[in-house]
Amino acid sequence: MDGYMRFTYSPIGGKISKLLGLPVPPRLDRDYNFKPSQQDVIQIGTPNGERANGVLKSQLKSLGFAVSELNVSSAYGLIFDATSIKTLDDLKYLHSFFKPGMRTLRSCGRVLVIGRPPEECTSTDQRIAQRSLVGFVRSLGKELRKGGTAQLVQVSEGAEAGLTSTLSFFFSPRSAYVSAQTVRVLSAENVTDWENGSLAGKRALITGASRGIGKAIAERFASRGATVIGLDIPAAEGALTKLMKALCGEVVLANLAEPDAPQKVADALSEPVDIIVHNAGVTRDKSLAAMKNDAWDMTLAINLEAPVRLTEVLLDQGKINQNGRVVGVASISGIAGNKGQTNYATSKAGVIGFVDAFSNNPKMKDKAITINAVAPGFIETEMTAKIPFGVRQVGRRISSLQQGGLPEDVAETILWFADNASGPVNGNTVRVCGQSLLGA
Repeated sequence: MDGYMRFTYSPIGGKISKLLGLPVPPRLDRDYNFKPSQQDVIQIGTPNGERANGVLKSQLKSLGFAVSELNVSSAYGLIFDATSIKTLDDLKYLHSFFKPGMRTLRSCGRVLVIGRPPEECTSTDQRIAQRSLVGFVRSLGKELRKGGTAQLVQVSEGAEAGLTSTLSFFFSPRSAYVSAQTVRVLSAENVTDWENGSLAGKRALITGASRGIGKAIAERFASRGATVIGLDIPAAEGALTKLMKALCGEVVLANLAEPDAPQKVADALSEPVDIIVHNAGVTRDKSLAAMKNDAWDMTLAINLEAPVRLTEVLLDQGKINQNGRVVGVASISGIAGNKGQTNYATSKAGVIGFVDAFSNNPKMKDKAITINAVAPGFIETEMTAKIPFGVRQVGRRISSLQQGGLPEDVAETILWFADNASGPVNGNTVRVCGQSLLGA
């Protein structure tokens, strides 16, 4: 909780905030050990009162939620199955379900709409209607109060069995800082049983692991039972070694800006890995006219070229196991752009392109390896703490949740991608930004 939030929640600050009409950021539920109970009811809706999808109901129940097709007085979450929407007139059912439902949603409630990928629709009206769901969810995310979030999942017909890990993530506090996102599940291939996020027996290579977001990722992965291989530059050896010792992990030192770094990393791995998280990154901000060649070259080399080349080398040399997971770390700067960050934004947009390209890579498909990315917004780290006070406050407030995220928010989203049951989740870039107004 930042200083402004502490002020608004103090007795005097609360009165002043109310008097002046100042925004009061919600307290977000970040109980990462959350387990649903029968008191956590999810109300499910369908167009025109159709029978609810049996697969969705059984998945939600298997996760521990109570499911109701009737109106309830208090709902942990609302889920609307819009997969059967085929006409423009059918969009009225969104209004008829959510208008009364919004009043029943608890604090930090979760809203999910299930639709179809528009390009897979068989009629013009159906394609238009399904694309309309994106605007609905984005607007709804901005209307939710008290820490509520809304998401859209586009699932291909017949792929509903691959939704379990996604339902688990979005209907839990693990997704506290993720809102108004569109996720695609296009296949039910490589479905495995959901194991409550356990990564026991998995080996996870995490670059840039010594501090900040990388450190949080390493700690969260270790907490789920994974063996962590932390990678960082030689100058960070002390901090990295201390962290890996605490996590019973392994240390790999390499400067990813060097062309031979991917091969050095491959040689340093004692065994193949199951998960790669490309977290290492740098910023070298300047206007393009004032930017030196080194600032451009280093940013592109570490942020973009290294993830691509390292993945290629490990893939070619059999250093990624069957059913592996590759996760890139992009940024909202790569989506919206940012003044003085042409190099950084180029590299992070490239990470999104990396995900798009490799999600259809034949070698990845042959080994059932998935690739996805997170795009963090304003995250509270040592780096953002150095931003000037005024700019830092603006960065925190220009989102629907009106506050900065935590490194753990990014880590938990990556853990969802890495989950054993997330085989059907492939080729997605998900913003972890509290629905930032930048690039919205």
